Amino acid sequence: MVDATQTMSGTARPLAQTRTASRDVAIDSMRGLAILMVIGIHSLQQPLDASWKTMLDAALRPCVPIFLFASGYLTALSGRVPLGKRVMAALIPYAIAFAAAYLYMALQNPAMDHRPTTTAARFVLAYVFVYYYVFVYLGCTLMLWLTLWFAHREPTQANERLRVVLMLALVFGLIIGSYLDPLLIQRGLSDGLIEEVRMRDIPFWFSFVALGMLVAGSTARPALPRMRLMLTAAALLAYVIYAAARLLKIGDAADYDSMAFFGYAAALCVLLLALGIRAPVLAMLGSGSYFIYLWHIFIVMALRDHGGLRQFGPVAGTFLMYAITVALSLVALLAVQRWAPPRAARWLGA
Repeated sequence: MVDATQTMSGTARPLAQTRTASRDVAIDSMRGLAILMVIGIHSLQQPLDASWKTMLDAALRPCVPIFLFASGYLTALSGRVPLGKRVMAALIPYAIAFAAAYLYMALQNPAMDHRPTTTAARFVLAYVFVYYYVFVYLGCTLMLWLTLWFAHREPTQANERLRVVLMLALVFGLIIGSYLDPLLIQRGLSDGLIEEVRMRDIPFWFSFVALGMLVAGSTARPALPRMRLMLTAAALLAYVIYAAARLLKIGDAADYDSMAFFGYAAALCVLLLALGIRAPVLAMLGSGSYFIYLWHIFIVMALRDHGGLRQFGPVAGTFLMYAITVALSLVALLAVQRWAPPRAARWLGA
């Protein structure tokens, strides 16, 4: 979504000494696929009251991990975290989209709470529409900057220290993800509040950033393209486990921050990297994925509230929602990239 190749702050010797172009077509293609997965999730008719809906939702859920994995991967290749530029590149478009989303919600719900403290909390926690990823991305970016800062306090052992810190971050992210839910249940929090907290579980989400960095710096990385069959089998098996856990309510069957979800999402991220897909259309979507992420939801909400797609049934309604949203999002992206002034395009996330 937000470009991970921009630079600022202290530079560091790259974890992986690989020459990269200003835009990596394969990584942008991964992002393009991920944003299509995002739209797919939001196009599904709610509630998920049929097995096929849950299975499709489960297949699409690794969209956020793909973005975070790509961010960590590119950071490892560049060896630096452009903290200032990343924060501003995320915040300005988000602030504009937040204002538009807030207005839409206020028009749809006259009883909406407009107290300044509530509005400020909504903005800080990205508690509007599906913007929680902004909170997750900024939190992971800060953790990444701190990780590199700590690792490079000893320049002669920076890479070694970085690998250790990343492995520990991955482990503790999984531990926190496993026990956060039981802790919140024990404290008597409502299911809705627990879901919102889990969606913003920064240590868990950072585990995908750490995985991306570790893969980028691994000596096994060149062998990945020759392991596509095995990685495909692993991703499929992990998906079956994750989908089964959700369908059968086995153990931690949460949509996010469960061990089963991590296993499937991690396997899929590595598989996509090994496949090295270089599709121009996907890459174009990937390069504008933040714009699409912020603004596609307006199309989805308008269709849900006023489109009358439920009359076509869950399958046809979902397909129509998806096709219309993808088409209009693509048209909007191309229009902004072609006709909007560069600064305005950046402010909109394009």
